Amino acid sequence: MTSSPDGTDLDGTVSWASLLRETEVLLERSEASDNPVREAKWILEEVTGTSGSEFLDALDGLATVRGVNHLDALVARRIAGEPIQYVLGHWAFRSLDLMVDQRVLIPRPETEIVAGLALDELDRLRPDGGGTVVDLGTGSGAIGLSVAAERPVSRVLLTDASEEALVVARANLTGLGLAGRSVEISHGSWFDALPERFKGECDVIVSNPPYVRSEERLPDSVTKWEPSTALLSGSDGLDDLRIIVAGASIWLRPRGALVLEMGTGQTDAVSSIAELEGFETTVHHDYAGHDRAVVARLP
Repeated sequence: MTSSPDGTDLDGTVSWASLLRETEVLLERSEASDNPVREAKWILEEVTGTSGSEFLDALDGLATVRGVNHLDALVARRIAGEPIQYVLGHWAFRSLDLMVDQRVLIPRPETEIVAGLALDELDRLRPDGGGTVVDLGTGSGAIGLSVAAERPVSRVLLTDASEEALVVARANLTGLGLAGRSVEISHGSWFDALPERFKGECDVIVSNPPYVRSEERLPDSVTKWEPSTALLSGSDGLDDLRIIVAGASIWLRPRGALVLEMGTGQTDAVSSIAELEGFETTVHHDYAGHDRAVVARLP
């Protein structure tokens, strides 16, 4: 943004309002964004460090050289196709504003529903508060930290096989403040990450594991930027879901619940697998009405 879209050099007296309009034009021309107006606003909010009424006030101010350089860098990343969530470096998830980058999956609305299901199961089992929740393959920490933030007297364990992902989760845990006092983080693949003291003590185990078929075609915005190890799971997409279902019962308390996110078309198979392990299952939909999650309860 060292020059305007018509090639005119900026003379150091350009307003943020003018740069907002120019950013909208650049995003629209690039076809990188399906909502240039909204994304331009988000990027300018990030650059100016303002939001709401403060952002509206900031638009009348003059841009700084440092601010314009920062704006240039963010817009270039978005035009190159990098997801807006990574460009901004954070994204909203339920009540949280989570740090996100290419080490973790982008938190999505369907996963908010899964977090809500985990909270419902915790409330069923521990109506007076407390309880133990394990978030397997936590990534950014979205599900587990939402539980900790919304049920602060609960004990939460976050696990992941990726050390890089856990760096992000730890950063997000720090941002949780006092609500994060009862949160632990453990490195390892699925149940290998759990300390022995959790055996038979978990009220809820929740996971958004990899569930994409290895041959499934995904948008470039996903395959180019998001970690494949958090997406792909064998020829039918069920490899990791099978491992989790098979191992869950020895870690859960009686009547405990396993809450799993999966792809549309996988819920019947996962329900059958869980029922063979002695669980009672229910299927839940996402905001679009697609089968998205299975809640499996021990008797």
